Amino acid sequence: MRNNKLTGTTIFSILLLCGLQAFGATVTGIQRPKDGETVEVLVQYASQPTREEYQRVTDRNGRILHVFQQVPVAHYDVTPEALADLEANPAVVSINPNRTVKASDAFATMSADYNALANYFNGTGRTMGTGIGIAIIDSGIDASHPDFNRYLTSTNRVVYSQSFVGGDTNDEYGHGTHVAGIAAGADNVTAASANVTMSFYGVAIDANIINLKVLNASGSGTDANVIAGIDAAIALKNTYNIRVINLSLGRTVRTSYRLDPLCQAVEAAWKAGIVVVVAAGNDGRDNSQNTNGYGTINAPGNDPYVITVGASNDMGDYDRSDDVMTTYSSKGPTAIDHIVKPDLVAPGNRVVSYQSPGAYLPTQYPGNQVPVDSYISGGSSAYSPYYLTLSGTSMATPLVAGVAAMLIDQNPAVTPDQIKARLMQTAWRGFPATMTATVTNSNGTTTTYTTHNDIFTIGAGQIDAWAAYNNTAVPAGTAASPAAMLEFNGTVQLQLNPTYASTAIWGTGSAYATTAIWGTNVSGTTAIWGTTAIWGTNVSGTTAIWGTTAIWGTTTPAGTSAVWGSTAIWGTETPQAEAEIAVAITGEN
Repeated sequence: MRNNKLTGTTIFSILLLCGLQAFGATVTGIQRPKDGETVEVLVQYASQPTREEYQRVTDRNGRILHVFQQVPVAHYDVTPEALADLEANPAVVSINPNRTVKASDAFATMSADYNALANYFNGTGRTMGTGIGIAIIDSGIDASHPDFNRYLTSTNRVVYSQSFVGGDTNDEYGHGTHVAGIAAGADNVTAASANVTMSFYGVAIDANIINLKVLNASGSGTDANVIAGIDAAIALKNTYNIRVINLSLGRTVRTSYRLDPLCQAVEAAWKAGIVVVVAAGNDGRDNSQNTNGYGTINAPGNDPYVITVGASNDMGDYDRSDDVMTTYSSKGPTAIDHIVKPDLVAPGNRVVSYQSPGAYLPTQYPGNQVPVDSYISGGSSAYSPYYLTLSGTSMATPLVAGVAAMLIDQNPAVTPDQIKARLMQTAWRGFPATMTATVTNSNGTTTTYTTHNDIFTIGAGQIDAWAAYNNTAVPAGTAASPAAMLEFNGTVQLQLNPTYASTAIWGTGSAYATTAIWGTNVSGTTAIWGTTAIWGTNVSGTTAIWGTTAIWGTTTPAGTSAVWGSTAIWGTETPQAEAEIAVAITGEN
C-alpha cells in the first residue's frame, strides 16, 4: 500500500482564546452566554455523572445533548445559570467548548517490514487478524467496496456501522474508506484479475471492521461526535471484540490532556483494553511561532497513553534504507504538557488505498485516482473506481493499527501498554540525522524545509512489523509517553510517567518505579526497556539529539517560549483546510 492524513485543524466559531479558573472546575475557551442565550459545552466529571448531575443542568433550563455511557463526560447546551452551577460543582473537573476536529489527511508496507510478517502468515496457512475488531472512527466507510469482503468471498467484514453526524454511514468525504483499506483491506479486485502488476492489500486483511462515522461530507466533526464514537466502541468492545481504535483525525491542543474531554475519552478506551492509535497531525511545516514545526502535535495525539503516529516517506521504492521523514508530519513536544510525541512513525506519503466513488476527495481531485493500467498490464488508461492516492499522518496511523491487530491475533491476552512498548522497542532507527525537502507552493514558489530526526520528530523510530511480532516480551506496567523538561542549562530531560503527576511531580516518585515499563536503568535485566533502548543512545538531553540549538531558541527566544510555555502555542485559531488538503493531495517528493 502507499501512504495519507488530513490533520486536525480546528475552526472555532464561538470560542474566545481564554482559560479561566472558576471554583473547582477548569473552564477553557468558553464564550459566556448572555441572559436568554445558551452555549454548547462538554463537561468532564471526576467520575461517571449521575442522574442528579444531569438534573442540576436541566433544572437551570439547560439541555442534555448527549449522555456518554463509558466516558465521564456530558454534552450540554447550557444557560448562564447552568454554566455557573457547573463551575461551582465540585464533581466537575473541566468545562470545554465542543471543538471542531478534522480528518488528518505498496511500498509503505515494505518499509514497515510488513511483507516478512505476511509471508510468515501465508507460509503457515494462518489468517491475519480473524475475529479482531478494528474500529475506524472517521468519515464513514463505503462498505460496498469489494476489498472489504473476506478474501475472495462475498462475506463483508464491515460488521457494524453507526453515524454520529446524522444521515447514513457511507463515506461522502472519501477519507474513512481510504483509512480502513490501509488497516484491513483485502485486495479482492486485483486478486480476481489477470495480468496484475501491483496489489493493494491492507495489513490485517481478515480483521472485522467497525464503522463509526464522526466526520461529515466535508471531513469535519466535533469533539462530541468523536467522543460518542469512542463511547460506542467501548460499549461494543465485547460484542465485536473491538481491540483497536483508529483515529486519523485531530485538532489543535487547547488545554492539558488531563482537562480535555477528548483525551479523557481515548484514555477510557485504552483502560478498557483497546489499543488507541492516533494521527500526530500534518503541521510540521508550520513556523508561524518560530518553532520550525515543533510543538504541533494534535489532540488527542497529545495524550500520553495512546500511540501517536507521524508520517515518513518511503521514497516510492522497496528499499527502507533510503526512507526519510516527511516535512509535514507534526512534531513534539506537545503543547502545555510537553509530552514526548510522536511515539512512532510509519510510511504515510502517497499511499494508494480504497476509494469511495463520488465522495468529495476523489471528485474534487480526480488526478489522485489510480489509472487501471498502473496495476493491470494492458488495462484501460481510465481512472479506477477502486483506488485513490492520499498522503499524511492519517495514512500512517492505520498501518500501525493493522499491525497492532496482528499482535493481538498472536496473543489475545496482550495489553495496549505491552503492544505500545513492543512497537516502540523494535522500531527501525535508520533515518539520517537531518534531511531537506523542497516543496512547491500553490503560487508556484518553492520552500525548502530541513528536518532533524530527533525524538520529537520520529519518536522511537519507524514501525517494524516483523520485529515487533518476533518480540514476544510481556512487560508489566504503563507505557505512557514521558514528558520532556527544559532545564535551566538549556538541556532537555525526560521525565517518566507524566500520568502520575497528581501524586508525584511527573511520576518521579520511587513508588512508581515498579509500575512503569520505561526505566532509566539500562543495565542488567531492565536494559530492554531502558530509555536509551527505546529512544536511542543519546537521550541524555544534549542539544545534539534535539536538533540544532536554534530550534530551542538560543537565538530565537520567541520559539523557546512558544514550545516550552505553559499555554497552547498558537495565539489564534487559523483554519488551514487549504494547507491540509494540499498535503493530502500532493504529499511530498
